[in-house]
Order: sequence, then structure tokens, then C-alpha cells
Amino acid sequence: MKSINLIKELLNYLGKLSISKIKVEQQNAAYEGTYFELNGHQYRSRLAKMTPKKKGYFVVFWEKDDKNQNQPYEFADSPDKLIISVIDGHLQGQFIFPKSILLEKGILSGPNQTGKMATRVYPSWVKDLNPSAQKTQNWQVPYFIDLSSEVDCHILKTLYYS
Repeated sequence: MKSINLIKELLNYLGKLSISKIKVEQQNAAYEGTYFELNGHQYRSRLAKMTPKKKGYFVVFWEKDDKNQNQPYEFADSPDKLIISVIDGHLQGQFIFPKSILLEKGILSGPNQTGKMATRVYPSWVKDLNPSAQKTQNWQVPYFIDLSSEVDCHILKTLYYS
């Protein structure tokens, strides 16, 4: 799995920490859906995909309810962070979203919102976006680390553990 391999590679920059309790989420296997724990924190990981007709990268995250229907993730049951890896040739990076921002942006479901089962992410290298996509990129970029050339360990550590 490319996304987990990237995470493991990045752990070398953070002091060779090891992932534990890895669980592949079969319902999101096409996006390398994975749950894991690291240094006392819980994470959900996905690999975003490029789509041919729209800028940015698409990613899904949902689970089955007790009636076997797809539903968005619930804030109360979600891990601390959602990591969305983007691997596009020589370009690669990660969004590391705390669950609080995902609730605020309507991605996780909560008491007053439905949530979403998919979204589009816009790394800093994506340019010339329409106004709606630009607005989304603006709130996403503070949670993004571009890993295409050098790894800024301070940013990486902050995003993973703050």
C-alpha cells in the first residue's frame, strides 16, 4: 500500500516510531483505507486519486451502518486525525486533518450535520482553481505538507501530533 509505505518512510524523520494496530478498512480498499495507532494517537489513512476531468484529488471515507447502508464517519467515533496521502508521480504530500476541523467543515457527521462520504483535496501545487475549489484549498493548505523534495520535520511533527 503506497500510502502506508509513505507514512512508514516519514516515521524515520520522526524518530523511527512504529505503527501499531493496523487495520485495513475493506469498505474503502480502493483508496487504501487504513486505521492505525502511533505514539498514543489514532489515525485513519487514505490515498487520494487524481480524476481526469477535475482538478485536485478525490478521496472517500465511509462505513456501513447497522442496516448495511453507507454513511459518513461520525465525529464521536473517529480517530484523532485523518491522513490523506497524495502520490502523483514526482509530486507527493499529505493532508493531516484533525477531526475537529473535519467536523467544522461538515465532513464528519455530528449532532447538527450530516457529514460527507467523499471530498476533493487540493495540494498547494494545484493552481488556477475555480472560486469554490480555491476556497476549499485555502482552508486545507494549513494541514498539508508537500513531500515532493524535502521533508520539514518540524511541520511534519506538528501536523501529526498537535
